[in-house]
Amino acid sequence: MNQMRDGGDDAFTGHKAHRPAQKGRKAEKKDKGSKVQEGVDPRIRNPKAFAINSAVRAERKFRRAQDLETKKDRVPLVDRSPVEAPPFVVAIVGPPKVGKSTLFMNLVKNYTRQTLSDIKGPVTIVTGKKRRLTIIECNNDINSMIDVAKVADLCLLLVDASFGFEMEVFEFLNICQVKVFLNLVYLYLYRLSLQFNVIKI
Repeated sequence: MNQMRDGGDDAFTGHKAHRPAQKGRKAEKKDKGSKVQEGVDPRIRNPKAFAINSAVRAERKFRRAQDLETKKDRVPLVDRSPVEAPPFVVAIVGPPKVGKSTLFMNLVKNYTRQTLSDIKGPVTIVTGKKRRLTIIECNNDINSMIDVAKVADLCLLLVDASFGFEMEVFEFLNICQVKVFLNLVYLYLYRLSLQFNVIKI
């Protein structure tokens, strides 16, 4: 017997192999735990994993959520939509001596039946119940052209047909290409015959 123990590994080790329980309460419990319950909420299957670890942290989280909900209820919803729609901005652009001021005064006279003798800035005209029109005459410089190109909804570009295209016309067209895409209307003005040839783009 001692020889067998000394020879050790091949003959006899002295340890029994583990035999898992096949029947009984322990086997049923182990078999039940090994099977994953499909379709069951994890909070129901393993409630300890979702238990509260810290009562203070849970209280702070709950209080923070309630503060946010209360703040949403108390903040008044401000209606920022304007009472009246903003006016439709029309800019009159062109080189000097092509009839910008004349066209400006004629537009004002057409809508208001009043004669405007001197132009001192933009003029806003009420053209309907919910419609206003602001007419701007652009000065003959780059800064004014850039500002008008940013603001205007419609631009009337005046060209003297007897003289042809001038440098100011091409400058404004380049500004419009770079800055914005607005509605352009070319007005070819004949000084002698006073005819308007309109080309809309």
